[in-house]
Amino acid sequence: MAAESKPLRSDAARNRDKLLVAAAQTFAERGLDAPLEHIARRAGVSIGTLYNHFPTREALLEAILPQRLAALEEINASALADPDPWSGFVGLLEGIFTLQAEDHSLNDAMVQSFSLSTDMSQACGGGLGDVERIIERAKAAGRLRADFDVQDLVTLVWAMSQVIRESMDTAPGMWRRCLSFFIDGLHAEPAAQPLPSR
Repeated sequence: MAAESKPLRSDAARNRDKLLVAAAQTFAERGLDAPLEHIARRAGVSIGTLYNHFPTREALLEAILPQRLAALEEINASALADPDPWSGFVGLLEGIFTLQAEDHSLNDAMVQSFSLSTDMSQACGGGLGDVERIIERAKAAGRLRADFDVQDLVTLVWAMSQVIRESMDTAPGMWRRCLSFFIDGLHAEPAAQPLPSR
């Protein structure tokens, strides 16, 4: 049986908490590739102290991102609870992209290129677990075009993340205008054409 890890000394626990706060703030402002030295300086500790608590960048990200990504579950629940399936679907999109626009790290995390650990991948997937139900509900109501599926949403998240990334500092509201065009194109119409085959 593996030995239980010892609780941190009070000073070490305080340093860890300061690092988590500084990391969350810095990643939100600068994205997932923010310098770790900047995080340590912001927390008022040495870079060695940071590495003692979080040996790798991924370890630090795994300590803060799952909780931040858990906000997706609240967005999903709100979308499913909306009595209007189309309004719920639109609320899902607006909720996801509002989170991404408010936080560089979440925008990066939704489409990041480096590998995630199993736990972190489950946190992302868990947050999006009801998305298919939200999509099917809007389609069944005849409001969302019938050929839209989860993979199309993945593509939309990727596309919108680029818009958010490029406009976040210079034109932070631009993504809403872009999203409105996408939403108009997703609304079911009698003569809507199928999406091109992938």
